[in-house]
Amino acid sequence: MKRLLLLVTSILLILIAGCSEDEITPHERFDTYIDLWSEQDFTQMYEILTPESKETYATDQYIDRYNKIYEDLQISNIDITYTKLSEEQLEKALKEGTATLPFSITMESLAGPISFDYEATLVQQGEEEEKDWFLTWDPGFIFPEIKDGGEIRITTTEPTRGEILDRNQLPLALNGEVLDIGIVPGKLGDNPDASIEKIASLLNLSVDTINNYLNASWVQPDYFVPLNRQVPESNEELLNQLWEIGGVMGQTGLGRVYPLGESAAHLVGYVGNVTAEQLEELDPSRYSANDIIGKAGLERLYEDRLKGEKGAKIYVLKEDETEIVLAEKEVQNGENIQTTIDSTVQEEIYHSLDGAPGTAAAIHPKTGETLALVSSPSFDPMKMVYGISQTEWDELQNDPNQPMFNRFAATYAPGSVIKPITTVIGLQNGTIKPEEKIEIDGKTWSNGEGWGNYAVTRVTEASPVNLLTALTLSDNIYFAMKGVEMGGDALATGLEQFGFGEELPIDLSITTSSISTTGALEDEVLTANTAYGQGEIETSVLHMASMFTTFLNDGAMIKPTILKSDETGPYWKENLATTEEVSIIQEALRNVVLEGTAGYAKNAPFPISGKTGTAELKLTLDEKDGVENGWFVGYPTDDQDILIAMMMEGVQDIGASGLVVEKVTNILEAVK
Repeated sequence: MKRLLLLVTSILLILIAGCSEDEITPHERFDTYIDLWSEQDFTQMYEILTPESKETYATDQYIDRYNKIYEDLQISNIDITYTKLSEEQLEKALKEGTATLPFSITMESLAGPISFDYEATLVQQGEEEEKDWFLTWDPGFIFPEIKDGGEIRITTTEPTRGEILDRNQLPLALNGEVLDIGIVPGKLGDNPDASIEKIASLLNLSVDTINNYLNASWVQPDYFVPLNRQVPESNEELLNQLWEIGGVMGQTGLGRVYPLGESAAHLVGYVGNVTAEQLEELDPSRYSANDIIGKAGLERLYEDRLKGEKGAKIYVLKEDETEIVLAEKEVQNGENIQTTIDSTVQEEIYHSLDGAPGTAAAIHPKTGETLALVSSPSFDPMKMVYGISQTEWDELQNDPNQPMFNRFAATYAPGSVIKPITTVIGLQNGTIKPEEKIEIDGKTWSNGEGWGNYAVTRVTEASPVNLLTALTLSDNIYFAMKGVEMGGDALATGLEQFGFGEELPIDLSITTSSISTTGALEDEVLTANTAYGQGEIETSVLHMASMFTTFLNDGAMIKPTILKSDETGPYWKENLATTEEVSIIQEALRNVVLEGTAGYAKNAPFPISGKTGTAELKLTLDEKDGVENGWFVGYPTDDQDILIAMMMEGVQDIGASGLVVEKVTNILEAVK
């Protein structure tokens, strides 16, 4: 019996000891609270409060308040540390059932970091077997400054959007004066509904949208009610129609203005209201529902730099109007972007195209600076920003000349402007010998039965033909023969060395030039056609301009740039041709003007060199008459400070490549 009593006593001692070890400490309870706080789980945090705290602060004063404040202030990265009690202090706390734990908290907000020190008091409550620690809470846990009252306020300062400038600091996109259109409801006249309908039609708004603005709770009959529509002061026609309606007024504000208009619309782009879908992906500290964002062109490409950072101040407003600042971040205005574009060159090229479908790139062949990138026809970027009617939008979409299509970002069959590139490839691999003369009879050539009924055609008969003659007269047969002689692999390898199949090394989104649909030349007819710029080969106008710089830089092709801050002069490709080979090409390009297909350029007051090209767009090899695109790549022979590559669509009945030569020549005269 005695032994049994000792055994029971031992078991009880073990159980008591186990309960003591399992008893939760104030540290463990506060650790749980901290973890929930870091996760912003305010509902579970509320369960750890003392009954007295819950009675004083209902869920709307705790859970809802925390959620709203943290959401409005964009609180994140909460980090809490505290000083644990010593063994002696912990023993006393366990005995007395209360513990005070000093803590420090840091967090990120929309106005920057916020930190403060505070004390947490935990009390032990409950029956012996269900004792636990609970937190005594007050608003000082949110911010100590509101413990005894006060309102949390936020003010934000919108950044000024950076401007886009050309090489001479002239604006391509700027923040100019516009009119914020609004209505004074009490002055709408005897038939306000009819006036609202007319305003809605002019501003491309719905009647319901306007009525929602007018029915806002703060609106009074003599108040100016903004309609969230801006009209540039230059749009006099629209403004005059608006001023005829009673109650319509305008307040001067800042808006995006594009001085070059249609001339640079595809390049510069435009801005517009941020969409709900975009907001889901964007940084909420930088964008809100009423913000604008770059929608196209340079506006979109450099959005991050142009946007800037909002300024913000979080403060507590006390009853005596005293402000206590919790965090403040200065506004950072957007960065001005200076490009390499020359506004004069851009406008000259665009206007020279006179609305015809085409594209052009102008570059400085020694530095790689892009002086102009033009796509024609175009559109008015101001309408994209300040409202375009459904009728106008439909007209743009249904226009067969596709004014919304960015042609300088696309690729096209180069036609004969590829022949100097083929020449260099042939010179490099030994297939083309400058003095070699080839007997060519007639205007057509076929390489045997394997070609079926297909034959290569040339415009001018000549025989024998050497390299200079072939380039001067743009002899398709000569280059087709040389393409077949060197073979598809050698020609494709040479084109790859000139950047075919690689992305153009520039920030702009431009389609990669391609040799063929497969990237290879496995068929002899395809190889022959590719050698003189037909077949499946396609290149962008900027890449074509870049390739021609090889002949002006001793065999090295420049890297095109678009920003003035970019390093100029570095080459994209080097050792593409020898000094001797470059000299041969330069002589031929001048001879194309003096005795060949670019004769109009002889009229310029300074010497011009270049190469013409005509690309026939046929669905099949057997098709006889197809649409023709005309090309010319030209530059001042001596100065070599600008090179223009231009392509025009559908020139078969309006002068073919000769028309393009005329336009490029006139542009060079105008900008020199």
